[in-house]
Amino acid sequence: MEEEKRVRRKRKKRKKKSIWKKILISLAVVLLLIVGAGTFVAWKVYSDVQSSTDEMYTESNHEQKREKPVVVDQGKDPFSVLLTGIDTGALGREYKGRSDSLMLMTVNPNTNETTIVSIPRDTYTEIVGHGTMDKINHAYAFGGIDMTLNTVQTLFDIPVDYYVSVNMEGLQQIIDAVGGIDITPPLTFDYEGGYHFEEGQPTHMNGETALAYSRMRYDDPNGDYGRQERQREVVTTTIKKMASVESVMNYQSVLNSLSSNMQTNLTFDDMVDLFTKYNSAIGKMEQVQMSGTGRKQNGVYYEFIPDEEVQRISDLLKSELEL
Repeated sequence: MEEEKRVRRKRKKRKKKSIWKKILISLAVVLLLIVGAGTFVAWKVYSDVQSSTDEMYTESNHEQKREKPVVVDQGKDPFSVLLTGIDTGALGREYKGRSDSLMLMTVNPNTNETTIVSIPRDTYTEIVGHGTMDKINHAYAFGGIDMTLNTVQTLFDIPVDYYVSVNMEGLQQIIDAVGGIDITPPLTFDYEGGYHFEEGQPTHMNGETALAYSRMRYDDPNGDYGRQERQREVVTTTIKKMASVESVMNYQSVLNSLSSNMQTNLTFDDMVDLFTKYNSAIGKMEQVQMSGTGRKQNGVYYEFIPDEEVQRISDLLKSELEL
């Protein structure tokens, strides 16, 4: 009898061990599947991002103003980026276009500061490579991004290391891809009869509405300067929204809109370095407006920037770039 009891106890123990063994094996399999799925998802995201940035990459052939090229992989060198919004695609346009907005950005990891200078699109200056004095936004129509880069470099006597160019229709698609943006208008106005904006009223804008908000010029008491301020607001708000959890979860749609509408000479590795090693500097932005006096010359409207104002901006940029 005792022998039978011992045998039954051993069988129960073996059965319990067998059950726990099965449970542990099952858990291990589940964990491996989760890890495997996570690895696949991470690889898929990485692959998709790299593929999209490769599509956006367009090498520039503008004049190099640095003796040594900027190196971003260590996160120590200040650098500059020209942000251009091209009016191709806006209001049904299909021609080459002009730079509807120009913003020169410097990023300094040593001071943890990013400075964004808005350049009036009607700025009267030398169009480098074209041999004329004209509106700065005509440089893109005459010679594309390279002539624009050379013109901006000469105007401020600084190197422009990178560029990011987005057509206006593309900005609309990008904003839609991130689910729209929230902006509080600083004034009340209507635009082209179909859009109404109320001062101080928080407004959720889709791409079409945000584009209309950023384009209005003549009803703004600050004229083109007011429009430039709204353009900066739309761009910076969109950048912040792109970094949100909602946008990350919807990354494929965001990537599709970017790859279809953006060009840049930033490589995939450069972008990874900027987001991982310059994050603190990019998070702190100072906005600067270059200003002058608008008037007509030979029947054409230009913005004439005083030499001392150009010098002020040049000194500021050189300081941020540690030149």
